[in-house]
Amino acid sequence: MTDKTWMREALHGHYAQSFTVDELLYDSETDHQRLRVFQNGTFGRMLTLDDVVQTTEGDNFIYHEMLTHVPILAHGAAKRVCIVGGGDGGMAREVLKHAGVEQVTMVEIDAGVVEFSKQYLPMLSQGAFEDERLDLVIADGAEFMKVTQGGYDVIIVDSTDPIGPGEVLFTDTFYGHAKRALAPGGVLVTQNGVPFLQGEELTNTMRAFQALFADATCYMATVPTYAGGPMAFGWGTDGAARSVTVKDLTERFASTGIACDYYTPEVHKAAFALPGYVLKLMP
Repeated sequence: MTDKTWMREALHGHYAQSFTVDELLYDSETDHQRLRVFQNGTFGRMLTLDDVVQTTEGDNFIYHEMLTHVPILAHGAAKRVCIVGGGDGGMAREVLKHAGVEQVTMVEIDAGVVEFSKQYLPMLSQGAFEDERLDLVIADGAEFMKVTQGGYDVIIVDSTDPIGPGEVLFTDTFYGHAKRALAPGGVLVTQNGVPFLQGEELTNTMRAFQALFADATCYMATVPTYAGGPMAFGWGTDGAARSVTVKDLTERFASTGIACDYYTPEVHKAAFALPGYVLKLMP
């Protein structure tokens, strides 16, 4: 134990987790944040920003599948999708598996994340950056949402935690601009942390969503490296996408030909069944 190098993540005030750094592959500071990629015996390659785990080779599929296939399949006819963040390319990878999606705008604040992800985490993007349907925009997501013409069927906010550059993506103003950028019946989904440890984050987002959308809630999935219990994903729409049946989801999913390791139509529906402690966090 003592001869190993450990990375300690202390995101939460009274709770921390650690990972062995079996091989350090990249360590550099950009204008916005410190990026590191290292090899871990359980999770494979891991990406951290300021010593907070962002994604891993081993379990990223859970997070990316649930933030893409849930809104896209619930919508049923999504053609234009906007991803805010997601510089590692994993979210774009899953969105672009949908042949019916004609155009994807990906807005990432840090070009350095994209470039080193192409080099050090190519297994996450799997060629997504070369897809002609992808329009990569290097810009502040909040500023982009303020000025975009919109018309998006699905907007996915793949943000870091609400500290540093990611903080503005958790504000009422940003959510208001995002709603304006949705096409009629469009769906907004957001990364909202682990409610057991970050309850206030979910409460604040849900308060904003309830003021903006006819249907505002969250759904959940368990991602091992985001420790502390299941993650919450914010859900907002003025349409009826959440009422889609398992039967319809099954038909839509089968028609895509997409193979998933976590998402299923049954998991999709069950993810909206919230435990009591999460319901208490809802305004």
